[in-house]
Amino acid sequence: MIIPQTMQAVRLHGVGFENLKVEQVRVPVPNDNQLLARVDAAGVCASNLKIIAQGNEHTFINGMDLKKYPAQLGDEGCITIVTAGRNVCDRFPVGKRYCIQPAVNHPPINHRDRFRDSAKGMQKMAVGYSLPGHFAQYILVTEETIAADCLLPVPDETMPFYAAALCEPISCAISGQDRHIHVFQKSPSSPREPRLGLLPGGVTLIVGAGPMGRMHAEAALRFKPRCIIVLDISESRLQWVRDVLSVRAKSAGIDIHALTNGAGLELMKKVTGGLGADDIIVAVGVRALQIQAQAWLARGGTLNLFGGLKKGEHVIDLDTLRVHYDDIRVVGSSGGSPADIAETLRMVAAGEFDPGLHMTMVGSLDQAPKALEMVKNTETDGKIVLYPHIRPTPLEPAKGWKLGDEQSFLKRLETSRFGVGGC
Repeated sequence: MIIPQTMQAVRLHGVGFENLKVEQVRVPVPNDNQLLARVDAAGVCASNLKIIAQGNEHTFINGMDLKKYPAQLGDEGCITIVTAGRNVCDRFPVGKRYCIQPAVNHPPINHRDRFRDSAKGMQKMAVGYSLPGHFAQYILVTEETIAADCLLPVPDETMPFYAAALCEPISCAISGQDRHIHVFQKSPSSPREPRLGLLPGGVTLIVGAGPMGRMHAEAALRFKPRCIIVLDISESRLQWVRDVLSVRAKSAGIDIHALTNGAGLELMKKVTGGLGADDIIVAVGVRALQIQAQAWLARGGTLNLFGGLKKGEHVIDLDTLRVHYDDIRVVGSSGGSPADIAETLRMVAAGEFDPGLHMTMVGSLDQAPKALEMVKNTETDGKIVLYPHIRPTPLEPAKGWKLGDEQSFLKRLETSRFGVGGC
């Protein structure tokens, strides 16, 4: 495998897009306990906008001076091992493909002096923040990622690069839904039994049909609620739900409806007899909706505040009477765990989830700043995937992608399988 001395990487040197640069840098050399991997594909995540806006004040950066130590962005990706240190080569063979869980629950091992208070009390790192990310042709996989079991093998070598790369955002929906809690009791004298996940045979309400809301809608099918209602103000987003998920829902015996907010709430009242939804996922960061949604829950229901709110707007009113008397639960999540990535990889390999349905555009690595600007300005309504080893090319549409689409695209533009595009 030909590994060049330099590579292209997208790095953040401080606050703002003016400090986001596509650069030529040296390819890192792994030590005996590290790995070097080729980045096959990288997903563009809206979370990058937070680090661009906050710089070294971002929680995951923990005070690291980005002017001295630029952050290599990119928390979503699919990689192939190209060099393995002698202490880890038996576990991670060259040529094997992996996905990385970017939330690394492990304290820093290297460069502790770069962080606030020399990393005192720091228990978590993150790929694309304090650890090198996927917006590069090659990525250094460090000891922390390996120790935290955050390398998940791709179970099927025929899985498209884009599909494996998008397992991380999909896993966030999987993780969020697995936090729902419902309490079962066979009889009044029987012990209570808590179960995780959406209520089978219940009514699920998803507020927001953006990229993550649509992933939630597809992921919700696995629990077999009797009815899924998706709310949004955008007719085009709602039409996606109708066009893409209706046939699969019907074959599973699930009624799925995509309606504007008012009509959707009226339908929810009708199908539940006014009792409310058993599970509600607020997939948008809108404070008013997170407050209102508490009233839409059925007794014993679960409200998932999935969409993050801005600092300063993040404290909301909680109806404690509903918590006390109606036994409602409020949950949330930020990212997932290695187990969520593994489950998502299994689902994708088994055909239970189709990542290509959630794509809108593809392009080369140098398009990362433009892609992030588009996400910031809501100029795209789906996932963008970048391929670091292709010739520079503008972003182009990629809706409903399949393996053949990716293969044709790479054949047209890729420099080589383990290319020398960074030389």
